[in-house]
Amino acid sequence: MGSMGSDHKPHAVCIPYPAQGHITPMLKVAKLLHSLHGFHITFVNTDYNHRRLLRSQGPAALDGLPEFQFVTIPDGLPPSDDDSTQDIPSLCRSTMTTCLPHFRKLLEELNDTSTSLPKVTCVISDCVMSFTLDAARGLGVPIAFFWTASTCGFMGYFHYRHLIDEGIIPLKDASQFTNGYLDTAIGSVPGLKNMRLRDFPSFLRTLDPDEFMVHFILREMERATMPDAIIVNTFDDFERRALEAMAAILPPIYTVGPLPLLARRIPHGPLSSVGSNLWKEEPACLKWLEDKRPGSVVYVNFGSITVMTNQQLIEFAWGLANSEHEFLWIIRPDLVKGDTAVLPPEFVEGTKERGLMASWCPQEEVLRHPAVGAFLTHSGWNSTLESVCGGVPMLSWPFFAEQQTNCRYVCTEWGIGMEIDNDVKRKEVEGLIREIMGGEKGKEMKRRAMEWKEIAVEATQEGGPSLVNLKRLVHEVLLAKKGAV
Repeated sequence: MGSMGSDHKPHAVCIPYPAQGHITPMLKVAKLLHSLHGFHITFVNTDYNHRRLLRSQGPAALDGLPEFQFVTIPDGLPPSDDDSTQDIPSLCRSTMTTCLPHFRKLLEELNDTSTSLPKVTCVISDCVMSFTLDAARGLGVPIAFFWTASTCGFMGYFHYRHLIDEGIIPLKDASQFTNGYLDTAIGSVPGLKNMRLRDFPSFLRTLDPDEFMVHFILREMERATMPDAIIVNTFDDFERRALEAMAAILPPIYTVGPLPLLARRIPHGPLSSVGSNLWKEEPACLKWLEDKRPGSVVYVNFGSITVMTNQQLIEFAWGLANSEHEFLWIIRPDLVKGDTAVLPPEFVEGTKERGLMASWCPQEEVLRHPAVGAFLTHSGWNSTLESVCGGVPMLSWPFFAEQQTNCRYVCTEWGIGMEIDNDVKRKEVEGLIREIMGGEKGKEMKRRAMEWKEIAVEATQEGGPSLVNLKRLVHEVLLAKKGAV
């Protein structure tokens, strides 16, 4: 048995939180470990999302990769064949309380001697799936948590405990949602600056001291101090202060972002074509951009979770129409709360020459396209980084979670975007689009976005910190023998 290890492939089990914005970066990490470092990969989706992937990517899309396999566990929610993101609080409650035994059983099956698979040597788990810690510890293998959101968002969540201790949250009465209380400046947050209460991840906007999401976050933040390492999809120069604060309270941190740039190192092959989109992409989007002038198109996509009222949708529509710019607008089938999105026929008719609407698209490629001049976004972290990788400034309409924090940083720290008021009005949308597409502020934001893009590219080049950190992660954590450290 003595020669075990050297002649056996390392085997990483990767388990993302079951939502689009978590699956996308985790799949990139898994592909990088497989193609650059020779890991055997078992990628764990929930049954529900696995079915959605097969519907969007094609029934055979995940077959035929012997050393990169997709497996599933149940998410514990009632079965459904909807094509939309599940309710986030229900999903958090369910994964936290039901997934551990299924995950343990999966690890046992992978390690069963009757299979020809290499033994599981490490686990990479989403940071908000911390039940995986118990399973990895039971198996005696190293575990790294992957925080898929921003570092500034993490520090915002980590500060919930302090805000509760100070009596700042939960809110005392409903008037505090509207009377300016959310504009209260919150000083001395480790690693963050210029924060107001409204810039913290939005789950704290509650009157209920027993609000489930607040307690879920407190628990997951506490458990984030327990794995062998934390992987973050960011780059050092972008979030330096927040990273230093994070490093002071957590296990060793490895920044490996932006993953869209690092992932370009994955060689072309059967694996590189395996996609992570849970909705079917419409390739027409890229074709449509082909003959557009550089920087002439506003790209609009509110991500995979945001929902709005039909009235908000109509305000965005007329803002886009009245700005007189060309636009590519992604309208998910489930974008309007509990309803079908209904756009005014006069809007559709009036913009058909200069607007394209689609239900989903390959966003990274769209944001890399020279025709795109600005991105109207919900400021999810993947979208924010993809925009930076494309050098595209942003108009931000944050929806929930740490999107508010990202928006604050985009506008005040990085200088690459402007915020749209939550109570969206067409006049404001029109004005901001005109400014970002042609005004002085817009030019300055474009310049800064291009500067950040350069720094991001450098971070992911040979010898750049993010690529070096991926190697360090592999050798210092994932290949480390437990007990030998």
